[in-house]
Amino acid sequence: MVRRINVRGAGGLRLAAWEFADPPKGAQPGGEDGQAPSVLLLHGLMGRGSHWAATARWLSGSYRAVCLDQRGHGRSDKPTDGPFDREAFVADAEAVIEQLGLAPVAVVGHAMGALTAWQLAAKRPDLVRAVVICDMRASALGKRSQREWEQWFATWPVPFATLADVRRWFGEEDPTLERPNPARGDFFAEVMAERMDGWRPVFSRRQMLMIRQTWVHEAYWDDLTQVRCPALVVRGLDGKLGRAEAQEMVRVLPRGSYAEVDGAGHLVHYDRPEQWRQVVEPFLQGALPA
Repeated sequence: MVRRINVRGAGGLRLAAWEFADPPKGAQPGGEDGQAPSVLLLHGLMGRGSHWAATARWLSGSYRAVCLDQRGHGRSDKPTDGPFDREAFVADAEAVIEQLGLAPVAVVGHAMGALTAWQLAAKRPDLVRAVVICDMRASALGKRSQREWEQWFATWPVPFATLADVRRWFGEEDPTLERPNPARGDFFAEVMAERMDGWRPVFSRRQMLMIRQTWVHEAYWDDLTQVRCPALVVRGLDGKLGRAEAQEMVRVLPRGSYAEVDGAGHLVHYDRPEQWRQVVEPFLQGALPA
């Protein structure tokens, strides 16, 4: 079972959160002593809360699992000109945790969501009990990376005639693909909506570039040093986060640990869901109260 919860982010922005299943039997939601511990799941750029459905369902057997559509994504508001800075995303997550009574919470983030997770943990250690950082770099990406994304967005054959065309293009025909990846096709099918002329993304590509612009020129190593709770850095062997940088992130984190998922690319939890669970579940069991 899943239910939508409407919450307010920074500046009163309307955000959609999704709670999967009921709290564990005999426990009360919240995260304080004697209550069910909570996990907040934050998707990456272009994602949405439903991308965490498989993870949230197994989490819901032991925890209160809540997924957030971050600003500009999913069913949450998409302000024309933002703000889309890092402070806004962190403030949104902070507001959701407080409004839903999730603290102290474990925050599981993928890519952009992982950056939000560790920045939040650095800013508000009273709210965050543990962090999972999935395939997100701490170093700056640079201008070239942003130009490559602009060029990539321009290649999208929008509108797509069918969802099958979405899956085929992103999973097989996308010029950035080194090899076919059906899971990637499924990932993008999840963020398309049918319009009068065909299937289009539920987000604005212009806004995605605006969001990305806020972090491509900055490095976030200092924030990592301020994360005092247990933190797990997870990378796919074929993902965007290199092993050397991932291990340096673990070294910088005061209580960092490391895991990698063989055969996974950037979308670790989509590419290898069972292996993803095998590395994340034991970490959460050790970091959260029974």
